[in-house]
Amino acid sequence: MSFDRYLPICQPLRCAAIMAQQLCILLLVAAWVSGFTFMSSHLGLLSKLTFCASNKIQHFSCDNSPLFQLSCSDTSLLWRTDSVLTLFTVLGSLCLTLSSYVCIFFCILHVPSGRKKDFATCSSHLIASAIAFGSCLVLCSQPSEHASLETSKTVALLSTVLYPFFNPFTSSLRNKLVALVLKDATAHARVQLFPHS
Repeated sequence: MSFDRYLPICQPLRCAAIMAQQLCILLLVAAWVSGFTFMSSHLGLLSKLTFCASNKIQHFSCDNSPLFQLSCSDTSLLWRTDSVLTLFTVLGSLCLTLSSYVCIFFCILHVPSGRKKDFATCSSHLIASAIAFGSCLVLCSQPSEHASLETSKTVALLSTVLYPFFNPFTSSLRNKLVALVLKDATAHARVQLFPHS
């Protein structure tokens, strides 16, 4: 998505030529292959776990920490390998997204007109990316043996509820009428909260 925002803003005349059908297919195949490889490696790691006690997981998302905590085998090497794979994937994706937005930011600074429209175009995806990457980094930064199940549940709930909740809202910020109503609502709330300022 960040590359999709980068092209119309920084390369508007070459956008159609760059985003040819071949590149779209290549990006799609790369996303599918990398996702399939990542999930296959996760499943390969999880298949090496042995369970000898309770098999009930107190969790509701695809997080490996509860599985590592339930396992009665030595999980230190598996956990490190899993953490490296996860961090490599998350940080690699984050670096690609941030590099696109840094290029977009410098392009916007060099263009005197249309800055507000360009920022509004990028803001919805940037907010959604911040929520998604933030929750992933919080979940990945906890060591498996010390991971708090309540923290993991809270972060997973925020990423599964907050992300879809804010996505239509942030996407509608580009609409002038929605932005005007939001501006009026914040001004009205400011007057109600701070009447003498």
